[in-house]
Amino acid sequence: MFATKFDYQKASSVSEAIQLLASNPGAKIIAGGHSLLPMMKLRLTSILMLIDIGGIEEMRGISVANGILRIGALTTHAEIADSHDVKDNAGILWETAYGIGDPQVRNRGTIGGNISHADPASDLPTVLKVMDAKFTIQGTGGIMRGGSRTVSADDFFLGPFETALGENEILTTIEMPVLAANQHAEYAKMAHPATSFAVVGAGIVVTVENNICTAARVAVGGFTPIPTRGPSVEQALVGKELNEENIVAATSLIHNDLGSDVFGDVFASAEYRQAMAAIELKHAIYHATGFAHHN
Repeated sequence: MFATKFDYQKASSVSEAIQLLASNPGAKIIAGGHSLLPMMKLRLTSILMLIDIGGIEEMRGISVANGILRIGALTTHAEIADSHDVKDNAGILWETAYGIGDPQVRNRGTIGGNISHADPASDLPTVLKVMDAKFTIQGTGGIMRGGSRTVSADDFFLGPFETALGENEILTTIEMPVLAANQHAEYAKMAHPATSFAVVGAGIVVTVENNICTAARVAVGGFTPIPTRGPSVEQALVGKELNEENIVAATSLIHNDLGSDVFGDVFASAEYRQAMAAIELKHAIYHATGFAHHN
């Protein structure tokens, strides 16, 4: 099937892309196109104009400064997977990038496009949530006139395929704190065998001092409308030694944080996914702390 007819414009800068959005109601941004183009070809969405931002160099690149890892929204998954800066400072993101799709998807798909699409089965929203990431969004005012704002990953995802991005706004940058030497992070998932999307995904960041967990961030995704934090698990981990008994007890509490809006389908029921959430969280903590390698 072919997409309906649409106009096409290629933007050379963020400001030009925003101007095109503002002057063309119904226009959509395209970068890698791995999410939008299939929807258009299946006629699940009809677009009047595509604005191609793939050539905007100011939205690319990876850098580290003052304890912050900064990634341009047009940086591809392959570039993240090949980056020593990401590997050394946010290994959870580096490993996750390797598991996205296949080489073709990783070479064309972008971190910003993935986040903006907000597919509940994507890995990156869950990972960025536990990494306490911040997203820079630029709108019609421009950076110098107050058109730039920052939204945390906790507040960015509003529902399936729904984000805090306004009609004439573009996600330009992703930033997250560099992991400290005593912080351990991991993402584990039960992957769909055909697509590698997360049937259940679980991300964790724990801070350990003198064998005691002093801070924790936990999130699960793949089966909830947005990546969901696990405060019950976090509170149960803090102040405890990360041994098998405490890890199992804490991760079993994730059901308290999921609510009733849990997805199920012919591949895996909602009840099964809820049960697997605790298991994937346990696996993530085991691997992050090295517990899995000596037990």
